Amino acid sequence: MSPLESSRVKKGATRDLSRLLRPRSIAVVGGGYWCQQVVRQSRAMGFAGDIARVHPKADVVEGIRAVAHVRDLSHVPDAVFLGINRHSTTEVVAELAAMGAGGAVCFASGFAEADAEDPASADLQADLVAAAGDMPILGPNCYGFVNAVDGALLWPDQQGCSRVDRGVAILTQSSNIAINLTMQRRALPIAYTVTCGNMAQTSQAEIAMALLDDPRVTALGLHVEGFGDTHQWHALAIKAFEKSVPIIVLKIGVSDQAQQATVSHTASLAGSDAGACAFLRYLGIARVQDLPTFLETLKLLHCHGVLPGSRLASISCSGGEASLVADMAAEHAVSFPALNDAQRITLSDVLGPMVSLSNPLDYHTHIWGDAHKMAAAWLPMAAPHIDLVMIILDYPHTDATAWDCATQAAIAVHQRSGRPVAVVATLPELLPTDVATCLMAAGVTPLHGLREALGAVEAAAGCSAAQDAPPLRAGSSGKTEMLSEAEAKQSLARFGIPVPRGLVVKRADLEGAATALDAPLVLKAMGLAHKSEAGALRLNVQAETLATAARDMPGDRFLVEEMVTGTVAELLIGVTRDAAHGFVLTLAAGGVLTELWGDQRSLLIPASRVDVADALAGLRAYPLLCGYRGAAPACLPAVIDAVMGLQDYVMDNADHVHEVEINPLMCTPDAAIAADALITRLIPQFPAGERHGPD
Repeated sequence: MSPLESSRVKKGATRDLSRLLRPRSIAVVGGGYWCQQVVRQSRAMGFAGDIARVHPKADVVEGIRAVAHVRDLSHVPDAVFLGINRHSTTEVVAELAAMGAGGAVCFASGFAEADAEDPASADLQADLVAAAGDMPILGPNCYGFVNAVDGALLWPDQQGCSRVDRGVAILTQSSNIAINLTMQRRALPIAYTVTCGNMAQTSQAEIAMALLDDPRVTALGLHVEGFGDTHQWHALAIKAFEKSVPIIVLKIGVSDQAQQATVSHTASLAGSDAGACAFLRYLGIARVQDLPTFLETLKLLHCHGVLPGSRLASISCSGGEASLVADMAAEHAVSFPALNDAQRITLSDVLGPMVSLSNPLDYHTHIWGDAHKMAAAWLPMAAPHIDLVMIILDYPHTDATAWDCATQAAIAVHQRSGRPVAVVATLPELLPTDVATCLMAAGVTPLHGLREALGAVEAAAGCSAAQDAPPLRAGSSGKTEMLSEAEAKQSLARFGIPVPRGLVVKRADLEGAATALDAPLVLKAMGLAHKSEAGALRLNVQAETLATAARDMPGDRFLVEEMVTGTVAELLIGVTRDAAHGFVLTLAAGGVLTELWGDQRSLLIPASRVDVADALAGLRAYPLLCGYRGAAPACLPAVIDAVMGLQDYVMDNADHVHEVEINPLMCTPDAAIAADALITRLIPQFPAGERHGPD
């Protein structure tokens, strides 16, 4: 049996990216600059395996003569870079799959991303996936990857990585952003840089899971445009937590959920980016908002792993810097705990009576130049209750020799205390690369930029375990219909949500219709989503005045209900179907405060009672629920019961629920009652000519 035959992939085998991402042999198919770069860069980074070339012209690059066809290769390659046109790419992928190759990078463009210009391009992408079968491919329209731990670069352009023993992995959907990130000069050791391209076959989450299989990867940084299969991302989060490899995400783009939803307040609150935020919180993955913070967070995670909290000690030789960091921290979820007695005693002995002791600490400059004294003065700040010691140092670009003492003192504090320590430059350019590299080698995190450093701390402390169960899948939306308020309340009441007693009455029957209800009453015209704006709501009505109250109201059918009294606070609770992330559960200040305050928290379904309680506690309206300034508190267990009942309704009706909202949920000292409710559901779509139900 030939080597090619013995390496064939069995049909139905599980896709394995290990040979592609960690190859022992590389083949480059194509010619020109792009393909030559793959050969030259792998050689330059010391790739120890075999490199082969395939090109009709038998030229020589880096001493390697090309063969005319992939079938002429002397062995089956682990990783193949395809620098050829899109039609040839599909043909060669089929050959490689039949050979049993480990995988391929498809550099060519003109596939699904060009569908607007060339309708045939989407079909060509489907053909490419079919040709690959079980063999993994990256792309198409993809730059490939840099493996800097093995020196394998299936990468056709410039890149700034250096060979490392271990480091972070960066995975992005943008090849240009990937190039820029490799060019960082911040001493971040990058083990892998991988681009996804079109993700025709292999998703970003799947690639990330493969990177987790390399124990040399210390953290994952993902630049994400869209998530795709939410269950696959959940599996990634579970695997990463089990392997103690933290993940951070820079998520760009916003969903079009807000534009799709036209009826409920919930939709506008949960639109835009709320679904992505809720999804990442559900996965326990920290989110950053910009590329500099992305890099600084990865450095912090590489050096120290996930921080147990965000309690900081700040050390500087300037009161201006101490004030600056204190002010900037107000924008982030970090804190500066006050000095305890033990810290004060030790600091007083070292610094003397002329230094005002506080956190942030301005230690003045009279100990400057003596690394031993500087370390002794800084060491008390590295107390067990501090999650990270920040030593603020800006190195002059003219002559930084006199700052060597500070570098050595920072390293000594980390080594003697065993606590996480970072040196932070207020300006990114004032932390030289050689100093940053020295600090990183000693386990001290060099952080470029004060704002970026605070954001990195917040993110590094925000990584946690994912929820045990995957999120509830939402699927796509379609045409919808809205239930009447009475029907919506009946539906929710079946899931334990209290609703007012009431009845539906025609205009002609209003007089004397509500004698069985207890006044005061609420009168609502039916068929309108926003009744207050339409003049379709009357409060504090008596049974005998219903007909009079309805005189100027629109419509012919009315809902008459007992009015909820004794309200402590009003909340909005609602759920929207978000095809990109799942079902988004929104908690917000309700009633007239919904738009006025913009006060909301979003979760992903399923959420636990603890999740709901924490979200409620994050609302600006939460003090009202707790009894503000001596007022009676709301019954919080009843509020949470109502939220959980709403969630149960959605989970039981996930196939067709589109939106559901209770606004307001009237929170009293004894109960939480749905005073208004709205449900829109998807209308089943049947194939043309198919009929259901009776004529």
